[in-house]
Amino acid sequence: MTAAMLAAVFSAPTAHAGLFDDDEARRAILDIRAKIDAVNARVDTKADKTSSLSLSDQNDRLNQELAKLRGQIEVLTNELANTQQRQKDFYVDLDTRLRKLEPQKVSVDGQEVSIGANDQKTYDAALATFKSGDYKTAATAFSNFVRSSPDSGLAPSAQYWLGNAYYALRDYKNAIAAQQVVVTKYADNPKAADALLNISSSYTELKNKPQAKRALEQLLSQYPNTPAAQTAKERIDTLK
Repeated sequence: MTAAMLAAVFSAPTAHAGLFDDDEARRAILDIRAKIDAVNARVDTKADKTSSLSLSDQNDRLNQELAKLRGQIEVLTNELANTQQRQKDFYVDLDTRLRKLEPQKVSVDGQEVSIGANDQKTYDAALATFKSGDYKTAATAFSNFVRSSPDSGLAPSAQYWLGNAYYALRDYKNAIAAQQVVVTKYADNPKAADALLNISSSYTELKNKPQAKRALEQLLSQYPNTPAAQTAKERIDTLK
């Protein structure tokens, strides 16, 4: 009877030692199992002797002790099962949280790039601010983005919109500097051609036609098959 019950309790695969009271529960169960074995040994010893009323009373007490120990085993087994379930839930929740923090693949300007967990939300908020006409706040937001997430797949676009924000604020020197980063650091990004167009426009506002024309010539040379190149062709003749 005792052996069958213990086999059922301890035949299940053990879970990994965990974060909570897993090991403590196991030790308690093993301790009680040892006590049950000791009680059974005492019963067997008594059974080898001559039966008597005293022996019957002792067996009754031993059986009560066994019942009590089996009850403790059941309680601890339930606690162990609950602990293992809590551990499982914990690791599932942890895995879910970690996955949310992993870089995500998204398509930006026709390119598949990796972005951080909060990059898209931060970028979208900055772009919405720009579109609302609050260019100063947008410039700050895009500047913070490229500084905090320089390796994000959205960094080239954020840098480009930073230049546009400066241009909208008529801060043409900073607009040129911001767009030049796009051209040099992200030369293969689709925004690079538009950045050169913005550089040309900024130089035009600064009354520097030679530099404005040079930016358009660079655009036509490096990115001849882009929509920005078509605009450059239309503008370049006006800078003679």
